[in-house]
Amino acid sequence: MRLPIVFILLTVMIDSMGIGLIIPVMPDLIQEVTGGTLANAALWGGVMSTVFAVMQFVFGPVIGNLSDRYGRRPVLLISLAVMAADYVVMAVAGSIWLLLAGRVVGGITAATQSTASAYMADIAEPEKRAQYFGLIGAAFGIGFVIGPLMGGVLGEYGTRAPFWAAAGLAAANGVLGYFVLRETVTDAIRRPFDWRRANPLGAFRALGQLPGIRRALVIFFLYQVAFMVYPAVWAYFGKARFGWDAGMIGLSLGLFGIMMAVVQGGLIRVILARLGERGTVIYGLTFDIFAFGALAIVTSGTIALILTPLAALGAVVTPALQGIMSRTVGPQRQGELQGALTSASSLAMILSPMLMTSVFAAYTQPGADPYFPGAPFLVSVGLVVIALVVFLAPGRKGAVAPAP
Repeated sequence: MRLPIVFILLTVMIDSMGIGLIIPVMPDLIQEVTGGTLANAALWGGVMSTVFAVMQFVFGPVIGNLSDRYGRRPVLLISLAVMAADYVVMAVAGSIWLLLAGRVVGGITAATQSTASAYMADIAEPEKRAQYFGLIGAAFGIGFVIGPLMGGVLGEYGTRAPFWAAAGLAAANGVLGYFVLRETVTDAIRRPFDWRRANPLGAFRALGQLPGIRRALVIFFLYQVAFMVYPAVWAYFGKARFGWDAGMIGLSLGLFGIMMAVVQGGLIRVILARLGERGTVIYGLTFDIFAFGALAIVTSGTIALILTPLAALGAVVTPALQGIMSRTVGPQRQGELQGALTSASSLAMILSPMLMTSVFAAYTQPGADPYFPGAPFLVSVGLVVIALVVFLAPGRKGAVAPAP
């Protein structure tokens, strides 16, 4: 594999790891700097997660459009340098406000997935872009697995150790990128920076005017909200339904992340070759309807542990949709497209936890009738059904363009 691609995948993986790496130590760290209770720490943790997602939502299109104007290389390298410095600040932070500021900056620098995806679109042939986007999904999945595991191990050496490790990883990858990353934005495809396109809603409006994009963006967003049910309620669901402890929950998430990486890094090539991008979207949405439905009603922890990695077999929708949209917008707007998709994902990360945890609480609180911990997964079923109906609806202006 070429070194620039290795760098891009490492960047996405470190973005993903940076989120999970600090999760195991955040409760203790917040209590350490506030002197408060665990409940208070959880409230602050929720605020930090929301702020992080809001920053990704706001700055995804900004960073994507900056990369269309100034190039992928400077945007990625500067972001990694700032990310490394941000983790150092969080490693020495002595107040909750400094930690919160660190999450603000972290959300901005983690929005570079849009630029990483745009770089992949630059170097890939149009018919192979979905496969390259699958590699990005695989890298994210690997980071999702490694991050919490590494954070738990490093947490044994203190609440600050994971932050130092994250800073070192970001800095080392930045050095690698400095030497191996070539610029892909040429004068032929460079375009001026436009604030109207750089704000999230403006990016959606501009892209929504292109045939084949508006409906695909809606489907992408609905799917992201549905898929976020896993990080939003899985820990609570496992404990309520099966009595799982933290170790078993971590194991199940690890299995899911590994399978995500296998599917998006390898199996998607086979599926795309057989079904094409449009057929892959239909397969993935249909599979997820059954996967979410099964998880909603399963009562055996053993069966759930088997279903968890199998559920990742439907995780081909996102790269296939990205491939369809990427083929539509042309080389001049790849950064703008990926920035808009990053913002859509971030908006889903803001909305989905509130939706899913509210449904979970409503059906698991004392006296709930019926008592139904799997209710959030039925919400995901409904969202995916809507996405599939929208995708299959008769074509008209703004519809998803078929792809070979």
